[in-house]
Amino acid sequence: MSATPTPPSASAPVQAPTGTVHAPRGVLVDLGPLAQLRAGRLARRLPQLYVGLFLYGVSLAMMVRGALGLAPWDVLHSGFIRHVPMTLGQAVVLFSFVVLVLWVPLREMPGIGTISNALVVGVSADLTLAVLDRPEDLWARIALMVGGVALCGLASALYIGAQLGRGPRDGLMTGLSRRTGLSLRLVRTALEVVVVVIGLLLGGKLGIGTVVYALAIGPLTQLMLPRLTVDVMAPEED
Repeated sequence: MSATPTPPSASAPVQAPTGTVHAPRGVLVDLGPLAQLRAGRLARRLPQLYVGLFLYGVSLAMMVRGALGLAPWDVLHSGFIRHVPMTLGQAVVLFSFVVLVLWVPLREMPGIGTISNALVVGVSADLTLAVLDRPEDLWARIALMVGGVALCGLASALYIGAQLGRGPRDGLMTGLSRRTGLSLRLVRTALEVVVVVIGLLLGGKLGIGTVVYALAIGPLTQLMLPRLTVDVMAPEED
């Protein structure tokens, strides 16, 4: 799923005795797959990753049951399943791996969080949809939509702050930005416009919730990320 805010600033790193440095406090570090696992604090980072991914799926389901519009990528997913015998969660998983194929020419490296993202979010969404019904009252649907967006901001900060790899869609965005030299904001906007248009052509669900998500998810994630970013150790640079 897509939520990549600007990393918070912090003080200079401090030398560690094991050939690594402590990354500046509260700062996201770009680590390879093995370095992610060697960066320490896995007892904190792994549970945080999976809680964040599970809650991301719950937030997706809340917006679906609110029926007031979905996040941009979910507009695509909801349109796609109108034409194939597949659940929404299964479509999320399928498109996650399709996007990962696009990482190959961009030379992006997946981590444990990347693969986990591709699997857990869709499963969590389907589990939540199985037990959460659509309410009849408009106020309850609005509450589900707003709560879904807020929960997605928290979930994004949790899994990003675990520092175990970008999600498939985030990696596509950062890879395209690096390869083209365009800003992350511009690349993200272009990607989301493309997926929304394709989703609408397929019959996907666009609404006020889509606008609320687009405007709120970045600031919400940025607000919560500093407190949820786990400090790790990074390989010492020569």
